Amino acid sequence: MMHTGFDFSRLSPRDRYKILIGTVVPRPIAWVTTVDAEGRVNAGPFSFFNCLSADPAIVALGVEVKADGAPKDTGRNIRATGFFTVNIVSDALAEAMNVTAVPFGEGVDEVALAGLATVPGTAISCPRIAQAPAALECRLHSFLEIGSSREIILGEVVHAHIRADAVDERLHVDPTVLDALGRMGGHGYATTRDRFDLPTMTEAAFTAGTPPGRRPHGG
Repeated sequence: MMHTGFDFSRLSPRDRYKILIGTVVPRPIAWVTTVDAEGRVNAGPFSFFNCLSADPAIVALGVEVKADGAPKDTGRNIRATGFFTVNIVSDALAEAMNVTAVPFGEGVDEVALAGLATVPGTAISCPRIAQAPAALECRLHSFLEIGSSREIILGEVVHAHIRADAVDERLHVDPTVLDALGRMGGHGYATTRDRFDLPTMTEAAFTAGTPPGRRPHGG
């Protein structure tokens, strides 16, 4: 198998970006709602996102700053209020999510333009998107200063909302009901409908040469 090497010290930031978003796939999408100092709701999708810890419950966002170096509404609002909500994007909400990605001017209600409704937060003063299959209410933990092009924001999850038919009494979340989207490179997206199970082996099973093999998800 042949590989092509790339020295990141010799690549422009844009070229490093293209390599990363084409390689780290699929990426989960954080559809983040915030409020500004005047209480106006902002929504925007970010695919530099993941959960990093369960104790404490920490999620991370990578929010690109504007071309002039000013923070985007999401980062500015989180600094001002200390709160944000991560909404999960289902396949049915892809087009609405895409509307909120339009670089509207300050003060534009992206939620209304996308035909969405919001529900007040339970533990924080930030709403969630009513149509989203799941949402994580977060309190700002910290900002990581790593450079001039992007803000890394850590949030502690203080409350979760999940569709009632998507979670059982054992707190297992059904990915079929969530039907979440992942982000690929460029303008690409991926669904989570094609899945398989591959149990982690014990050392004894590996030594015995009895790998579990793939099996249909849920089978």
